[in-house]
Amino acid sequence: MRPDTRDPAPTDDAGPATPAPRPDAEWTIGRLIAWTADYLKKRGAESPRLDAEVMLAHVLDFERVQLYTHYEDVVEDAPRAAYRDLVKRRADGAPVAYLVGRKEFFSLRFDVSPAVLIPRPETEYLVLGFVEAAKRLESPRAADVGTGSGCLAVACAKQHATASFAAIDVSPDALAVARGNAERHGVADRIEFVQGDLLAAVADRPPFDLIVSNPPYIPSGDLAGLEPNVRDYEPWLALDGGADGLELIERLAAQAIPLLKSGGRLMIEIGAGQDEAARAILSRHPEYQVLPTVRDLQGHPRVVHAARV
Repeated sequence: MRPDTRDPAPTDDAGPATPAPRPDAEWTIGRLIAWTADYLKKRGAESPRLDAEVMLAHVLDFERVQLYTHYEDVVEDAPRAAYRDLVKRRADGAPVAYLVGRKEFFSLRFDVSPAVLIPRPETEYLVLGFVEAAKRLESPRAADVGTGSGCLAVACAKQHATASFAAIDVSPDALAVARGNAERHGVADRIEFVQGDLLAAVADRPPFDLIVSNPPYIPSGDLAGLEPNVRDYEPWLALDGGADGLELIERLAAQAIPLLKSGGRLMIEIGAGQDEAARAILSRHPEYQVLPTVRDLQGHPRVVHAARV
């Protein structure tokens, strides 16, 4: 094996993942990114260069853009050793967000831990739905059910300066992460963090103008077949939607009826292939007017949407 000063990432039983550098070569930021991107690509990473950049920026305490303004800087032994550890763990399947402790969502930084689901771009359609529904309301009261990292409540509160939220989660560890994110973005004074199962913990509150949720919607039988970086790292509590993946959606639809004002909106993120079934659940309640499903740019159904009659 090459000496530590020449070895930015781990080797496996087959030997180094890439050819050894020239003896006179130094591990600059640019060379580390290129080497690591190739290493991770060979191990099946979906976004190897992005992963390499995010981890290196984390180790160096840089913003990603700073990597390119310091492209020829040599990375010293200590940060390179820390980086090598992250690269090895990423190659073993650990999500980058958990390795660096943060993830961007709706152009905001959110701290994450294994107690919360990693925010995903698909969930941003809930924020867009909230913004559209709330833009004519003076001081909307809203609930975020299953808040996790708090990404929904925080992003929505940032987009609407007078909105207030009840951010609900069954996990106290998740609520601690969400509270920290609300404080980071200056909206903690407008978000109440509530521990409880769906809407039961706020059943005695005045009705809400909007209820948003990214509930667990993976069928229980499908969990074992998820990609390893999801299955082995993200909390099953935030993934398991019951036998058909719709159990939480069905409960939430029923619980929301007495907690929505007339004309209030319920918006729920759904999984692939669940649009028809989720709309049928809402349609069984005459208290709802089922609105068109929100679709992403590829035309995939993302958010079922109903108004309280």
